[in-house]
This record gives sequence, structure tokens and C-alpha cells, in this order.
Amino acid sequence: MSSPLLSARNLSVRFGGVLAVNNVSFDVQRGEVFTLIGPNGAGKTTVFNLISRIYTPTAGTIEYEGKVLTAQPPHKIAALGIARTFQNIELFEHATVLHNLLIGRHIHSATGLWSELFFTSKVRRAEIEAREKVEKVIDFLDLQHHRDSLVAGLPYGVRKVVELARALCTEPKLLLLDEPSSGLNVEETDDMAFWIQDIRNDLGITVLMVEHDMTLVSKVSDRVLAMNQGEVLAMGTPREVQNHPGVIEAYLGSVDDVSSLRRQTA
Repeated sequence: MSSPLLSARNLSVRFGGVLAVNNVSFDVQRGEVFTLIGPNGAGKTTVFNLISRIYTPTAGTIEYEGKVLTAQPPHKIAALGIARTFQNIELFEHATVLHNLLIGRHIHSATGLWSELFFTSKVRRAEIEAREKVEKVIDFLDLQHHRDSLVAGLPYGVRKVVELARALCTEPKLLLLDEPSSGLNVEETDDMAFWIQDIRNDLGITVLMVEHDMTLVSKVSDRVLAMNQGEVLAMGTPREVQNHPGVIEAYLGSVDDVSSLRRQTA
């Protein structure tokens, strides 16, 4: 097996007297959808924030493509090929969809202040290339109808897709999705599952996801890691993890809940 794209080893983070993540280890292989599940407060988003370098671990390391990620400053993470969406959508609401996506191309800018000021031929070529890349993402996610719309006037489900599109405009190797189905209805969640599968299969992007919707998790995930109270409960395929007694007790609830889940994902 080739070396993992991302490797977390013995991660722990403490906030004052609270141990939010305790000795968590996992690998994310290239080309897979790897999902973190668990009840609220399990430490899932904290792990995301460690990878994004919003937080620094109290102990442990994260390696990405052989680089020690925990040694990188936060503003370098996107340039390394890691993009992220948020549970609470973070977009420029009074800008158009197109302008929001062009912001995602900023990390690929190679022009200087003076060339930008005089709009040189190099800047014009870079602008055309950025537009072409953004248009490809718009087509990929069927956002053509919303290209020139202000984000503030868009339905919530469309905004979710726009945030996903902006992340894709950075051309990531690793895409972090923080609860992509949060706030979506059943039809929109089905569409999100479709996009995630296409992002992995058609674009070759590795996906690391935090998600509560177990139907979505079962549809798109290759492997699942279940957490509770900052620690690892179980890791394996979606079916293996949802059958784990500790996961059933901590996350899925009663036996009746599990039976219902199995009927949904059969």
C-alpha cells in the first residue's frame, strides 16, 4: 500500500482543564472518503481545526504528503493543497457567486503589485486562466444559473454548494468537509452525496468529512472513524462501525435506531 496522504499520530489537545482530543491516530489514504462521526462534543471538529492549523496540538503530530503539518503556519495550509468548508457557511454574502469562486483562485496568483497595477499581459493571462478554472467548477456543480447572483439572495442549499465550489477552486488534493449535509433537506442531501462521489471519482480528490447524517456517511464513505469524548471508539467500513457496540451506545442510540438505519442503507 502507498503511503497515506494524511497521517495523524497520538493527537491530543487540551483547553484549560478540558481534554478535547485524547491520543487520536488515523491515516487517510489517497483517493478515499474518510469520515469522522460521533455525538456533539466528541472532538470531530477539533480534529479538523488541528489539520487546518486553527489549533495546535498539545501532543502528537500530523503529516501531510510527508511534511509535518503541525510545523506549518495556518496561512500556508491552502497552498499545500488542503481546502475546507465549514458547518456554518463562510461566504462573502454581498458578492456574486463568480466573485466568491474567484477568491478561491487567489492562492494560485503569481503576479506582483506593479503588474497588477498596470494590468500587464501576464496579469491578463492569469485572469483568463482563473476565469476558465472557475467556469469549469461552475459547470461541474451545475451553478451556471447562479453565476452572477449575489450570495445573500440564494437559498441555503445553493450556498452550501457555492462554498463547496469555492473550495474546489483552490484545486485541493485533500478536501475537508465539515458537516456538508447540515441544514439540507433530503433531496439536497442526496445531491451532496452525488457531488462528493464525483469529487472523489472524477476529480481524484481525497475527502475527509465530519458528518452526522448516517445515511450520507454510508453512501459515500470508504472508511469511518467514530469518536466519543475526544477518543477513538471504532474504525472500519460504515457497516462495521455502525455495528460496534460502543458506537451504538454513544452515537446511534437504541437498537431500534440501528434497525431503522440498516433498513435505510440496505
